[in-house]
Amino acid sequence: MTRIPTAIQLHKASKVLSLKYGPDEEYRLPAEFLRVHSPSAEVQGHGNPILQFGKLGVGLTKVEPAGQYALKLTFDDGHDSGLFTWEYLEQLAQRQAQLWEEYLAELKAAGKSRDPSEQVIKLML
Repeated sequence: MTRIPTAIQLHKASKVLSLKYGPDEEYRLPAEFLRVHSPSAEVQGHGNPILQFGKLGVGLTKVEPAGQYALKLTFDDGHDSGLFTWEYLEQLAQRQAQLWEEYLAELKAAGKSRDPSEQVIKLML
């Protein structure tokens, strides 16, 4: 059964989207986390995900409903495609720690950085 948050709040200063599912269940999803896990084809690559890097510090500028089933998120780096369904948002919330660790491991393996002003170069000695 798909659960819909009882409250959704954008915290622009801390760059966090909070989702409440009743009085005792709240998730705080950082904009960077949401950006690198966007359900858009640009990120998901039609079944072959494209590693997002350099997204440290990205924020959300707008959160709007998409019908009764999803949110459309607009990020300050211009990304605004892909609809975050209620089911997908709940999966991200519940698996946040695991997904973040996997993302950081993928970045490291690819020699990429979260910092947009940093370029990692591997020297072959």
